[in-house]
Amino acid sequence: MADIPAVRIQNLSKSFSDIEVLRDIELTVNKGEVVSVLGSSGSGKSTMLRCINWLEEPDRGSIHIAGQRIGINEQAGRKMTNRELAAIRAKTGMVFQGFNLWPHLSVLQNVMEAPVQVKGIAKEQARAIAVELLEKVGMGDKRDSYPYTLSGGQKQRVAIARVLAMSPEVILFDEPTSALDPERVGEVLTVMKNLSAEGYTMIVVTHEMEFARAVSDQVVFLEKGKIIEKSAPEKFFSNPETERVRKFLELSA
Repeated sequence: MADIPAVRIQNLSKSFSDIEVLRDIELTVNKGEVVSVLGSSGSGKSTMLRCINWLEEPDRGSIHIAGQRIGINEQAGRKMTNRELAAIRAKTGMVFQGFNLWPHLSVLQNVMEAPVQVKGIAKEQARAIAVELLEKVGMGDKRDSYPYTLSGGQKQRVAIARVLAMSPEVILFDEPTSALDPERVGEVLTVMKNLSAEGYTMIVVTHEMEFARAVSDQVVFLEKGKIIEKSAPEKFFSNPETERVRKFLELSA
């Protein structure tokens, strides 16, 4: 249904040892929206992303992906089995800072692997999908290359194609340009802007202020594990509500 959010987070909290990394996070992301998550290092941004697809298990709160709660089988009143978790986790795709490509597989094989192994798609169909997606991200001419021959920006574009191959409900980007040389940042941001224009739902942890301003529907700012500001980009960047965000934007200018 159109009115079911792509992601709904309620009362999300997470601690590591005695350190509370996330506290009472509330966030709704509608289908087709782009949400940029900003904040200084250690504010909990990456942990929030990892909780969304249950790479980190929250201490309390709930997360729903396309209307289904992740991590908990509510009908049975228990944690999800690995099989149940894999099924709902397939609705999310995650693009990491470090690319996480399989070094022993070619670019084309990297993009084909999950559709074949996880979704059971026939190899020829998966190959056709992979070829199309590599063209989409500007990597069609590198499909027979191996990751060690690629630049960081090229690796990240392959990683995005690999995520798209699973047709996720939402794509999570964890600072996808932070490991790139400055001259390679633009090529990845261009792909992400194109995905936004095509209507993909995206949650993006980023330090790229111009990208966040140009593409986002919502901008969220985390400070010490709490959302202290959440608004449309026009308001966030032009007239922030908090002194903390004003100082952050000044330092980022």
